[in-house]
Amino acid sequence: MPFTIHVTENFDQLSHVAAQLTEASIAQGLADSGRYVLGLATGSSPTGLYKHLAKAFNAGTLDATRVRTFNLDEYIGLPGENAQQRALHPESYSFFMVSELFGLVSPRFAETNVPWGTLVDQDALQAALDAGAGFHLAGTDKGRAVVIDPDADGYLGWVRAAILDAYAAKIAAAGGIDLHIIGVGGRGHVAFHESGIPFDASPMLLVSLDDNTITNAVADGHFATAEDAPHFAVSMGAELLFRARRVLLVASGARKTGPVAEAVLGEVTPDVPLSYGQRYVAEGGDLTFVLDATAAADLLAAPDALAARGVRLVDHRGEPYLPLAAVTFVRSAETGLLG
Repeated sequence: MPFTIHVTENFDQLSHVAAQLTEASIAQGLADSGRYVLGLATGSSPTGLYKHLAKAFNAGTLDATRVRTFNLDEYIGLPGENAQQRALHPESYSFFMVSELFGLVSPRFAETNVPWGTLVDQDALQAALDAGAGFHLAGTDKGRAVVIDPDADGYLGWVRAAILDAYAAKIAAAGGIDLHIIGVGGRGHVAFHESGIPFDASPMLLVSLDDNTITNAVADGHFATAEDAPHFAVSMGAELLFRARRVLLVASGARKTGPVAEAVLGEVTPDVPLSYGQRYVAEGGDLTFVLDATAAADLLAAPDALAARGVRLVDHRGEPYLPLAAVTFVRSAETGLLG
């Protein structure tokens, strides 16, 4: 199956190209089966793509009412007295998705799903872990997966059954994900499948965040103190997200240059979770990267290595594209938001 890397001039062209690929896949899926399951990610990388998608849905080019979505990850431990307050916290991934996509689309998606991390009470989870039974930690770096035993009872048993296993089961019941949009972190991690967490730890991961992640979240202004910041997250693991029939990665900027090249040209290793994409392609998966020129720099310098791995390179630089400034929305009393 194909592994194609699209190279673009900048973030605006990246968003335009990624949107064209996504819209074509959704249109074909709706034509073939009348429904579509779309996997989504948070972070800055897909925000431009989401604006283009909302415009296409609102214009009637695509029918959002026949599209169901599943997100990659969510925090555990956001400030709030209850699950509703935590889900509405401005740093929650649920809030992000409403702001960046869900709230822009009218008529609405058939269903949207973000992992149910806000249902978990961090204090109760920590108390269960402090008891020291029913789980083990997996990983070789600072971010570790909390792998809950299949026969664990009490709060840990509930987290495994109702939060982790149930989310994976719901994806399967929906028929699996047709296209999953993902990004990549600075060490090649995808969502909260952090560097060093083994691929077979669990389909849905419960992740204990490392101190640097928490410190950076405070330093970047996302949370007032380390006590306010989440100490855990729930996330699809690489093995689960790469069960999608197609995977589309978007990445831009210098921080992504090394991890992207290592994931494509290096070995398949949990140290670079995105490298699982090589195994995915070898087993018949359809993988596409859309990169700006900076993120693609190391790959562009190694054309022979890419060719040897069967990677097709498509260079869009110099082609016309729709800048994000031209993607606008106006509100209609009859139909809501129209792009």
